[in-house]
Amino acid sequence: METLFLDDCEEQLETAAKLIKSGEVVGIPTETVYGLGADAANEAAVRKIFAAKGRPADNPLIVHLADFSDAEKYTEYIPELARRLAEKFCPGPLTMILPKNDRIPYVTSGGLDTVGIRIPSHPVIRRIIELSGCPVAAPSANTSGCPSTTSAAHVMADMNGRIAAVVDGGQCRFGVESTVISFENDDTVRILRPGCVTREQLLTVCGNVIVDKAVLSGLDNDEKAASPGMKYKHYSPAADIILVDSDLAGFTAFVGEHCGSGVYALVFDGEENEMPCKCLTYGADSLQQAHFIFQKLRELDRLGAEKVYVRAPSKEGVGLAVYNRLIRAAGFEVIRI
Repeated sequence: METLFLDDCEEQLETAAKLIKSGEVVGIPTETVYGLGADAANEAAVRKIFAAKGRPADNPLIVHLADFSDAEKYTEYIPELARRLAEKFCPGPLTMILPKNDRIPYVTSGGLDTVGIRIPSHPVIRRIIELSGCPVAAPSANTSGCPSTTSAAHVMADMNGRIAAVVDGGQCRFGVESTVISFENDDTVRILRPGCVTREQLLTVCGNVIVDKAVLSGLDNDEKAASPGMKYKHYSPAADIILVDSDLAGFTAFVGEHCGSGVYALVFDGEENEMPCKCLTYGADSLQQAHFIFQKLRELDRLGAEKVYVRAPSKEGVGLAVYNRLIRAAGFEVIRI
């Protein structure tokens, strides 16, 4: 099909909303990454998302709504803790796993009785949701397994000819997908996928926050993924990504022993002059690294990198989200020095 390239003026947002309402898929900006938006309640439309991405059918989608009060239309019940979290973090990059009702088909939820609910803050997706009148399922707008998309150009590179349209809403603010949580009890949540709402921030509302083991390791083959980003190798460029957990001296020495044609390093800002091989930087702190990581992974493909040694970020705060994306991009291959 011909993929329309739309801007964010009201007339073109109306076009995007009409396409979604009619059962088509549209690339839409959010504050985290670009998503492939379709009517979450329309089974045929949701199947078009899976087809466009080449996404496994057991990988659930997140449903985006304009206001948290709309969650009552698509869930069986909402815990009081979820309401308190929504007051503090919504709209924003937080997804809450809640028991779904029959208005959300199982194809959207990956066969689960639960659904991820998010209230995005980006004005473009919020306006499209309002204009379409639809709950919008919107996984990241990349080919499944590849680095997520943080610009409209990235979406066109992956999806041109596969979806009806892409809306250009500029560069995404955060650069990594939302934090996904489930509810253990009245005062405890579990982080299934880390993002820019951190464990420390959640603890200002919750009595206890558990980080699921799948954040830093893969699920077993027989385990169901309760959240996107838990089960499969994700976010990976064509290059072989190897995460190296080390101080700068150890990293530099290790890379120096493994330099060669097609080898790159991906390091923190200010470390590039220490590198014995070609390199890119991806930020000086965790927020910058979150913002730039997918851009840099895509740039490595453009440069023709074959193997990339990545300096492991912190696992604290937003750094945990960056580490989570990189360990999956590396297929869980980590060298600790």
